[in-house]
Amino acid sequence: MNPSSAPSRRRLLATGLGAAAAVSLTAPGTASAASSASSASSASSASSASSASSKRRSAAMVVHHARVLTGEAHARVQEAVAVGRDGKILATGSDAALRRFVGRDTEVVDARGATVMSGIHDGHAHPLGAGERSLHPTLEGATLTVAQLQETLRGFLSSDTAHEPDGWLVVEDWNPVGLLPAGTVPHHRMLDALPTRRPIALIGNDGHNAWANQRALDLAGITAATPDPSGGQIVHDPDGTPGGLLKDTAQDLLTRVIPPPTQAQLLDACAKALAQAAASGITTFMDASVGTHQLDTYAALAAAGRLPQRIVPALLIGPDLAKDPAGALRYVRDLRARYGQVPGLRFGTAKVFLDGVIEYPSQTAALLAPYLDAEGRPTGHRGDLYVSAADYGRLATAFDRADWQLHAHAIGDRAVRTALDGYETAVRANGRRGNRHTVAHLQLVHPTDHRRFAPLGVVACMQLQWAMRDIWTMEALLPYIGPERHRLMYPARSLERHGAALSGGSDWPVDPLQTWNQIRTAVDREGSEAGEGALYPELEGLTLASSLRMHTAGTAHQLRMDRVSGRLLPGMAADLVVLDRDVTRVRISEVSGAGVRMTLVGGRVVHEGTAPSTPQRHARSLAGVHGDRHGSCGCGHA
Repeated sequence: MNPSSAPSRRRLLATGLGAAAAVSLTAPGTASAASSASSASSASSASSASSASSKRRSAAMVVHHARVLTGEAHARVQEAVAVGRDGKILATGSDAALRRFVGRDTEVVDARGATVMSGIHDGHAHPLGAGERSLHPTLEGATLTVAQLQETLRGFLSSDTAHEPDGWLVVEDWNPVGLLPAGTVPHHRMLDALPTRRPIALIGNDGHNAWANQRALDLAGITAATPDPSGGQIVHDPDGTPGGLLKDTAQDLLTRVIPPPTQAQLLDACAKALAQAAASGITTFMDASVGTHQLDTYAALAAAGRLPQRIVPALLIGPDLAKDPAGALRYVRDLRARYGQVPGLRFGTAKVFLDGVIEYPSQTAALLAPYLDAEGRPTGHRGDLYVSAADYGRLATAFDRADWQLHAHAIGDRAVRTALDGYETAVRANGRRGNRHTVAHLQLVHPTDHRRFAPLGVVACMQLQWAMRDIWTMEALLPYIGPERHRLMYPARSLERHGAALSGGSDWPVDPLQTWNQIRTAVDREGSEAGEGALYPELEGLTLASSLRMHTAGTAHQLRMDRVSGRLLPGMAADLVVLDRDVTRVRISEVSGAGVRMTLVGGRVVHEGTAPSTPQRHARSLAGVHGDRHGSCGCGHA
């Protein structure tokens, strides 16, 4: 064969799957008579190769020898997929049938029997926050005694003496429920004991707590006279002085005085984070808490050609602005007008925090019944509802009428009900307009509310990597809600059974990005990270097919992109991944370790090679950073 006329070939997956060469597709005119006959006999059976408009078109890429999951319900598994030169799917079908799409310059990829499927659509994450967090030292969510924590912080200080005595020490991924012995409440005196005058801020990996030493409190101007901000709390000592723990929006009082990184540092860190996501198979993100800072960063990344994913920015509406629907609409419309031409951004979603987090000691998630004390006795505390049901109903009605989608952070069952009540108000006023309003997290949902999602067209966006037994769901929660409510956590199967549309999100960087373990944990409710076993898989575990669907087509539905991506069908965007195994034929425990060998977005290769390893987590968190650090999203529970 003349090399100049041969199609380009890639040999993927040789490592771990054997290096024996498989028969490659060949350009027209070079196939053997036998293979030509096979092509003719099987062409009529190819699922999408029968399209008359595509029969004669040469593909930019053909992936063959694969197990192609198209994403269509009950569709047969295909062997190959052809990607057009416009970045869209040309066809799926048998290897023989799709040989017709191989031209002289077609790139041919041998998947060697592994899964090819839609790229992962992450319906709730904070990717820029992951980049910004990487600029600081991390505690990696470790569970530590006060003495162990102080020793770790002394190590950070001794390795960074150049910033003495006034440079900030900002430490990420502090575990707010992991201070031992259990029940220990953070206080600035524990940080003040360190041998430094530097201001110190520990940023909780749940996104809803920050811990400051006295020097940091002083620089932030936080005193006994400082009022709690709307949607947040400054924890005080009995004498009224601040104790150093800041909850939810009170964190902003601290983070706004921390010097930001340089623009070059920020862009480089964020580009690396997005590349890591591409290597994990993520082709679309909903950034779940966005303001002007994030939009400026996305614009700069796009201009530099360093934005590999499609991004749906959820524009953050604070609790005060949520009371003013007209003002909130003006705000989001202004941001869309200013940034709507940035390549890769798709506007139309706004984000509202309805409550906080459920674990001790925060307990800011809004519950229908009170929290319990450590002995199991009811308290008078039901958590915090940051936006009232009446205000959310008015906001939802206005945004729905304007064809904007609302994305509500709701952990507790009272917050979930508030979101559903608001969306029901909008439906009564406007009818069902198909805006697919969303409730995210859904840690507790009252059983009577399961059936409300489907009739209202509301999407349940779940982070099911949290559905396992560990310190967050056991020691920090079970005693405080009791076994009856505990069995109701993360009711994925119950919602699916009642017809709710499910979508998936990572809430990265709340957790290390472990996309395929997330997909697995939705099934066995244990994953690779559970320290204490599975969390009621017999009640709420999904099938693997349901988990794959919620993280692809389900999230595309949430993001109103289901006519663009999420399935491998002719005419849809070629947002796809080539894995290192067939995830449908391995044990569920082996899905966690799936590697991504190639990721395409719009037909463009944005990752090729082995995905980088992600750090082993020491403890899990349930939320992202709340608010806008340095005017940016703190990447919090969204």
